[in-house]
Amino acid sequence: MKVWKTLLLVYRELDVCLPVRRDSVEPAKNYGSAERRPTKKTRKRFHHVAGEREIMDALDSFAGFPKLVSELTDGRAGIEYEIVRPDHALTSLTRESPSRFWPSPDDIRSDLDDFAPLGKYESIFVCWPQRDLKNGTAVPCDAWGLAMGASEWTNAATYAAIANAPSSAWRNEARGEVWLHEWLHGVCDHFARRGHTMPERDADGGELHGYVRSPTCGWCAYYRDLMSRSVLENGRRLGIPLSAWS
Repeated sequence: MKVWKTLLLVYRELDVCLPVRRDSVEPAKNYGSAERRPTKKTRKRFHHVAGEREIMDALDSFAGFPKLVSELTDGRAGIEYEIVRPDHALTSLTRESPSRFWPSPDDIRSDLDDFAPLGKYESIFVCWPQRDLKNGTAVPCDAWGLAMGASEWTNAATYAAIANAPSSAWRNEARGEVWLHEWLHGVCDHFARRGHTMPERDADGGELHGYVRSPTCGWCAYYRDLMSRSVLENGRRLGIPLSAWS
């Protein structure tokens, strides 16, 4: 069985100032319509502190992640994990696109090097308070979770960042599914580099390949096939062979 040593870093507090775009619209002088002036950027402070309920929801979901990995690989892969809750705020985010941000490895570099030096873990997760669930503010971000394959930038571990969310979001899927989904992006990259062909869009390819999301198990039927080289694409079975997990 392949055991993936995994670290989860949980940040309770976020305190950043970010350049946020604002569109300015004013009436056109002659036609009574609106004309759009060039987008302006202003710096906005986001100070979010996750409540203990939010953190416990995330940790409860994360606790289901190892079981999913074991079940979907028929026991050929396992997760051993540690959880660290830094006692300081996350004070930096990286621009992912012109108006979207996320906690990249650079934003947690000191914690990454202290807690997850090169070679200590195969996978790293970051849980961060993107949203203030009480007042509704949120850092602009492309998705609930974002992930990448292992590289020197990530201290040779797969890397994923997952935001806080309402309790209902964690319950609207298989327990641990969001962690599995983001982890699979990095894992698919790992096995693709070793010569195994992945289906188009790897972990995001369920609907594209004809799968239907279950109201109780989410996309786990697709993930099972992805993790056992059983996704049919153009007459070929693609994904991670079960033998590769050993």
